[in-house]
Amino acid sequence: MADLQNISGGKAELQPEAITDIGVLASKKEPPAGYYIVAQTTDGFDANLWKDSIFKSKVTRYLCFTRAATSKNKQLCNVVVDVKLIDLKDCLPEGFTPIQDTTDTQEQALRKERLCVKLVPRHCADMAICNMVVQGKSKHSLTNYTFIGELNGLGIWYQLGKVIKSQDTVLKTSSTAGVAR
Repeated sequence: MADLQNISGGKAELQPEAITDIGVLASKKEPPAGYYIVAQTTDGFDANLWKDSIFKSKVTRYLCFTRAATSKNKQLCNVVVDVKLIDLKDCLPEGFTPIQDTTDTQEQALRKERLCVKLVPRHCADMAICNMVVQGKSKHSLTNYTFIGELNGLGIWYQLGKVIKSQDTVLKTSSTAGVAR
């Protein structure tokens, strides 16, 4: 398992590259190539975003993201600059794209909410999202992270970082995937 950052231990030594795509997975077993899965909360619990409080549900949903080129973002031209969690009935914020289906199985991504992302060209962005975490039972604020919202008792947070615009650095983005904590 690859740790993206130890958020409890203060500052990270190296700032991760900007995120180029965010998705929701139905299974944490086989992530798409180049994607990191947020499989555990910051306090070590399962980060399943689809919890059914009445019955033991077999449905699971996990947040995932990549810093590599994707079929939607072939040459790393775009970076994610904002993420919102909105009610299904709310209007889509201008400039945002909803994540409606899971990346792996094309099933409904979330139940009552929509996760929406805003992509902008890399050359137009000074800051972009470089890390995402899911917070479990502990409800303290995460230093240098922005709270998106709560989904089934789990808090979703992101961290902004400077966008690296040099093509040489962009091409060195690792395409290896792991499981984020």
